[in-house]
Amino acid sequence: MLIPRQKTPNLTLPTLDHGAFDLSAETAERGTVICFYRGLHCPICANYLKDFEKKVPEFAERGVSSIAISTDGEERARAMADKIEAKALRFGYDLPLSAARDWGLYISTSRGKTSLGIEEPALFAEPGLFMVTPQQTLYYGSVQTMPFVRPHFAELVAALDFAIPNNYPARGEYTGEV
Repeated sequence: MLIPRQKTPNLTLPTLDHGAFDLSAETAERGTVICFYRGLHCPICANYLKDFEKKVPEFAERGVSSIAISTDGEERARAMADKIEAKALRFGYDLPLSAARDWGLYISTSRGKTSLGIEEPALFAEPGLFMVTPQQTLYYGSVQTMPFVRPHFAELVAALDFAIPNNYPARGEYTGEV
């Protein structure tokens, strides 16, 4: 389990058009929003990533970089980027399932073709949304067991508008006895 204010696992992946992504080398002033998505087969992911694409400039205005990542290979990641007409959003691909598990993501098995008629991979990660500080510590995290009911990017932007001027700390850091 990832703990707020503690270092996250490192994350190094290829991206479609931006060279290698290395979380430890990110230079955004306030950190990075990482959206792990299920893959090309997921129609809900496509809609979710369209919204993320629209919010990338708002995150950037607040000193936050953005990336969408899946276990899909390059071809399927490119198809998803094309499907949502991505211009600003970075797409990372080839996330190892072991790395997905290190981030606390749930892993699912294929159920065949989706409503889009696209075959699910044999194994793939379920969604997760994280905000990681420039020091590579966890600020915010949310993971889902299913494609439904995800955090809204507009709410995360609004949360940053409160957290930044108020120097609001990451919460949920206590690991002692209860």
